[in-house]
Amino acid sequence: MQCTFQFFRVFLLLFALTFGLGSPAQTFPSKPLRIVIGFPPGGGIDMVARLMAPKLSELFGQPVLIENKPGANGVLGMDFVVKAPADGHTLFLGTLGNFSVNPALYPNLPFNVDKQFVPLTELASVSFVLFVNPALPVKSVSDLVAYAKRQPDAVNFSSSSSGGLPHLAGELFASAIGAKMVHVPYKGSAASISDVMAGQVHMTFEAAAAGMPHVKSGRLRALAVTGAGRLPFLPDVPAVQETVPGFQVVNWYGMAAPAGTPKEVLARWHSEIAKVLAVPEIREKMVSMGTDPVGSSPEEFAQFVKLETAKWTRIIRDAQIRPD
Repeated sequence: MQCTFQFFRVFLLLFALTFGLGSPAQTFPSKPLRIVIGFPPGGGIDMVARLMAPKLSELFGQPVLIENKPGANGVLGMDFVVKAPADGHTLFLGTLGNFSVNPALYPNLPFNVDKQFVPLTELASVSFVLFVNPALPVKSVSDLVAYAKRQPDAVNFSSSSSGGLPHLAGELFASAIGAKMVHVPYKGSAASISDVMAGQVHMTFEAAAAGMPHVKSGRLRALAVTGAGRLPFLPDVPAVQETVPGFQVVNWYGMAAPAGTPKEVLARWHSEIAKVLAVPEIREKMVSMGTDPVGSSPEEFAQFVKLETAKWTRIIRDAQIRPD
């Protein structure tokens, strides 16, 4: 009798484990999902996230919330995510700067990007645009180069944060043209661009999505793009490297989860993101913002991050770039 009772208890336990609790994929998501961004609202990465969120909410059957946790060039946002439960309900959407530049600039990060994050996908590739205040007496990159060389330390450039890619782009540009320029860091792209429009700062390197609406209104001038060539929707705006050979800065946005997140959950995220990136209206809107959809596999993204980290570690070391 005792044996029968024990057998019955074991049977109930196995039944509960098999059918009651289910696998992570079967029970996910069980609550609203969060995509954390390490910058304030208004930047290119924030605009892309908010473009995709409604469609992701439909596919998951749960609200997908965009949470901005700015500070320390995205470090605070990454630190928040790495400490979140590894159940797939909280992911980090970051930039090249977050994943591949910060480890080279900040030796004492509170986390290890390689060990404490699981790469999910490269979401998009983003060419920057060199925006200047329309009152600045330059109409081309060659004009800007001559102007900056005539007035050492008189030309300044803003960025969304000290140590971020817009900052590095400005430092690399100054180094490439052999001119001294002053960096003015802000807390986010919106504030950085706002002061360029107000004339407090001469220029900035930023995502097209963050600045092009102000070009159309005449409050900014798009002087050049930083990618390998001209952008399809800006055919009259030259690439910087047409004037400054070899200068090229291409940003990217990528998704990652805390280490230990179940593989089935990561697969679900990857599948739903791929579906959203395949929606024609989403793709068209992203391209119109100067953002090229990518949607790489986790393995491809992991390898890409390693290569980018090695590349930017070398650039930062050779140019002796330090955060302000």
